[in-house]
Amino acid sequence: MDVAHPTAGWEQLGPSFYRKVQLYTQVFDQDLDLDNYIVAGAPYSGAIALYRDEGKLVAYQPTRTSKPSIDLYSCAGGEPILSIPWDSGSIKGLGWSEDEKLLVVTADGTVRCYFDLQGEFTQFSLGNGAEDSGVKSCRFYAHGLVALLNNNSLVSVSSYSEPRPKLLAPPPEGEVHSWSLIPPSYTNSRSVEVLLSIGQTIYVSDATACEDRGLDQGPFTHITVSPNGKFVALYTKTGRVYVINSTFEENLSEHDSKSKIPPKYVEWCGKDAVVIAWEDEVHLVGPYGSSAKFYYDSGRVHLLPDYDGVRIVANDRCDFLQKVPEDTEEVFKLGSDSPASILLDAVEELEMQSPKADDNVQLIRPHLVEAVDKCVNAAGQEFSEHWQKQLLKAASFGKSVLDIYNSDDFVDMCETLRVLNAVRNYKIGLPLSYEQYQRLSPSGLITRLLNRHEYLLALRIASYLRLPTDKIYVHWASAKVRLGSEDDDTACRKIVEKLSGKPGISFEAIARAAYEEGRGRLATELLNHEPRAGRQVPLLLSMEEDELALDKAIESGDTDLIYFVLHQLRRKLPLASFFRVINSRPTATALVEAAAHEGDGDGHEDTAMLKDLYYQDDRRIDGAAVFVREALRQPESRTAGDKLALASKLLADNPKENVFEIGAVREANLLLRMQEGFDRDLGDNFTGLSVNQTMFKLYRLGYSGRAKKIQGEFKVPEKVAWWVRLQALVAKRDWNEIEEISKQRKSPIGWEPFFNQCLQAGNPRLAAVFVPKCTGLEQGATITMYEKCGMRVRAAEEAVKLKDGDAWLRLLEAAGRGTNEGREIERVGGQVFGGRGR
Repeated sequence: MDVAHPTAGWEQLGPSFYRKVQLYTQVFDQDLDLDNYIVAGAPYSGAIALYRDEGKLVAYQPTRTSKPSIDLYSCAGGEPILSIPWDSGSIKGLGWSEDEKLLVVTADGTVRCYFDLQGEFTQFSLGNGAEDSGVKSCRFYAHGLVALLNNNSLVSVSSYSEPRPKLLAPPPEGEVHSWSLIPPSYTNSRSVEVLLSIGQTIYVSDATACEDRGLDQGPFTHITVSPNGKFVALYTKTGRVYVINSTFEENLSEHDSKSKIPPKYVEWCGKDAVVIAWEDEVHLVGPYGSSAKFYYDSGRVHLLPDYDGVRIVANDRCDFLQKVPEDTEEVFKLGSDSPASILLDAVEELEMQSPKADDNVQLIRPHLVEAVDKCVNAAGQEFSEHWQKQLLKAASFGKSVLDIYNSDDFVDMCETLRVLNAVRNYKIGLPLSYEQYQRLSPSGLITRLLNRHEYLLALRIASYLRLPTDKIYVHWASAKVRLGSEDDDTACRKIVEKLSGKPGISFEAIARAAYEEGRGRLATELLNHEPRAGRQVPLLLSMEEDELALDKAIESGDTDLIYFVLHQLRRKLPLASFFRVINSRPTATALVEAAAHEGDGDGHEDTAMLKDLYYQDDRRIDGAAVFVREALRQPESRTAGDKLALASKLLADNPKENVFEIGAVREANLLLRMQEGFDRDLGDNFTGLSVNQTMFKLYRLGYSGRAKKIQGEFKVPEKVAWWVRLQALVAKRDWNEIEEISKQRKSPIGWEPFFNQCLQAGNPRLAAVFVPKCTGLEQGATITMYEKCGMRVRAAEEAVKLKDGDAWLRLLEAAGRGTNEGREIERVGGQVFGGRGR
């Protein structure tokens, strides 16, 4: 079978070449009149949506249903991928997102986002008066849309996943003849900009202002922006096309179509040419006003713009119109003498066993690496498998002659072409160009195959490209639980058998799909196979499987996860039911108790929760302890006494086992009564203080007798009492009393605490009094102590006494040899340490 030369479909426009590649034939049935349909194509050669134009009368066809529907097809046509029955109002906008979400906008401002090709959708409203004014038309970009309302208001949505419709700056009053937009990624303001033809000029509206660009060639019936956002094509009622930059500062070219009939489409072909389409005629206008024409005999054609070209869809065929890539032009251009072209000729000579093959290779040997690279790149740009093979053969032949050549690009291209050829098959209908594939990415391609339920091909491609396959298996299983007819046990068994041992499988995602489909039992069974408790638990909670969720969280050993479940249960369950759930689970009970002790994080425990918990669990001692702690925190003694009485009542039910606790409560009550007396007699607030704090306050206020009474009543150890007394005296700066204490022979706590407390309180003179009384110190400690008090001479005397020459010399250096203190230190130690001070 003869294969046409690649240049057979080329058209030259100025210095550039353009080609029309036939992708598929027999796309739609002949009885489907495309003239009666609104057609929208997803980017990157994605699905095509057809919806019958509501403004046209259609002849009755017995073979077709009269009920309106949105039909989704691949570029190869044939049977629809999906038919969506439509009875939700007049459609004013039909478009696609970059990730192949179908967007349908109705006249009342309702937006449906079909996030797969199986009919699942989310819905939101444009608001901002859209329901009252009505939507006139819409324009879409990669991840957002703009709707033009009948009152000329513009409503923008910048994200389909988190839609927040916002009004743009309003344009002036007047008929909008046509409009388009520049996506945020191509504007300086990073906000979508809308171009509107009103009167003779163009207005540009964004989030803050609407500006007149000062044109006078209008009105314009079509406005279209290039894929890179740099250029704008304007089509006038007189049939002229103007191409200007997007800042409207320079008119780059113009062309007269000489047509009095307004075209159906004006679209960009890549970023260098404009395509104008009427019913069966297509004009391609190049950069310098040159043009080419294409005619279709099968009736109405529709243009579906893409990043690097335009798909032309008719009943009997689907073509792709694009600029010829540079490497392809260099290889195939007639008369080309480039190294890559010569290398391709050489491989053809080699197939005919001609000696010219070697002569050609030797001719381009200095440029052979470049020729091989060009052939590899050109192979990626070809849709014809024959020419792909020829170019790769040429590259293989060339690199076999080279001594050193990195074949990574060659291998990558072979893998890529194998993938592209597989998805271009008419059964799949994804005629991706090489550039589209690079922008879409292999993972994006696999996602599109999953949306079409092409699982086997997706698995083969993922394995071939060494990509993870877990997402494919999960998608297959989720679709099986949604669409399958098996009972729950059979479906679960088949899914587990299929996915067992597969790495990275998320059974939670499959279980969620089952739950959303109303198959709760199947969801629970599937979750048992999810190894990650953090994924199991949230779904179990949403399924109202509260106790199972708590058990899974406890099994995981993740404290945060257990706390999360407990928090959710506490919010939704009555208190009695909550305690009934946790009582049989010691771990949960312990965490609830710990959380209640911590309270709100600032030291205030949740006493109400603790009381209820201990009451439900019949833990009377712990419950009494809560009342005691509450009593100690009360500012009024009467309230504190009531709390202690409640604690005593709890403990009184079992007096033999609670002897210690009853005694502690009795002592707490006694302390409270004594503090009440102090409050009354001394005019200060003692209620709520501990025994030590009460003694401290009494000593500080000068009531040492009352403090000693507290000590005796509560059997406070002598050492503790001395510590409390010392701290109180230091706090009130009662140096005379401390000096009197220093005259005593012994101290239960030793004398070093007196030294430290006085020194810290800023009285080194008194602190020094206690240095000789300190015993059991390390060698040289007294030197340091005197030095801390600022008494270097006394420290030097200690150094002499201990015969520590190094310490003495250090003190001398610190004091300074010429100072009075220095001379005194020399006098003290000069005779003992000889000439060390010189």
